[in-house]
Formats: sequence, C-alpha cells, structure tokens
Amino acid sequence: YMPTRVWGCPTTAMWVHRLGPEKAKRMMFTGDKISGVEAAKIGLVLKSASDEQLDTEVEALATRMASVPINQLAMQKMVINAAVEEKINQIQRLATVFDGIARHSPEGINFKARVAQVGWKQAVKERDNGSYDWSRDIPFEK
Repeated sequence: YMPTRVWGCPTTAMWVHRLGPEKAKRMMFTGDKISGVEAAKIGLVLKSASDEQLDTEVEALATRMASVPINQLAMQKMVINAAVEEKINQIQRLATVFDGIARHSPEGINFKARVAQVGWKQAVKERDNGSYDWSRDIPFEK
C-alpha cells in the first residue's frame, strides 16, 4: 500500500485482519505493489484470475452463492461482519488519527510541497520508488 511510504496511514485494520501482523507490516512498511497472484497467495484477495478467465470465475462464484437461500446469506453475512467490526472499530479510530498525523507530519508536509513543485505523478513516483528523503526534503544521493 504505497501511501504508507509517506502521507498516509490506512484507516482500516483489514490489512492485519486479512494478512496477519507480519505480512501487514511487510506491506505497510515497504509500500510495495504486488500482483493479483501474490495477493491471492497471501490472502489479501479470495482468488486471482487471468483477464480471460475473470468473467467465468466471477459467474461461477456468483452462481454458487445464489444457490443459497437469501435469508441464510443475510444472516451469515451479518454474523461475520459483526465479528470483524467488533475487533476493528477501535483500531479504525486510532488509524484515522494517525492518518491525519501522517499527512501533517514534517514528512507529509514535505510531500505535499513536493507535489506543488513537480506535480502529483512525479512526487508519487519518488515516494513509491524510494528515491526521495522526505525527512530532509531532498532526493537521496545515488
């Protein structure tokens, strides 16, 4: 999740819930992009499918779910969501505060100033490839 490199703190604890603390830290501490195959492998998404197979896979899953009575689906969804939400609500409040802090930290302010200097795309590129020192507000020496 690239905004964790500078100027953001995700306001959802789903990363930890879905991935566990170790993999969530890996994603949050690096901000690396991952493929759909890797996302499925680590449990971030249910399944990865090629562009050619995506519609077929979605249709098969939707058909399977649609074979369950709607009242059963509704009750199961409510129970699962309640279990997740009870664990997450407090963490989301904390993460929302941290997101604001991250955006207004010296590094976050430097990122915003860099956006004004070079534009959003260039600043994001520098953030995501790790070529800029946001604490000192200068590019890293090569």
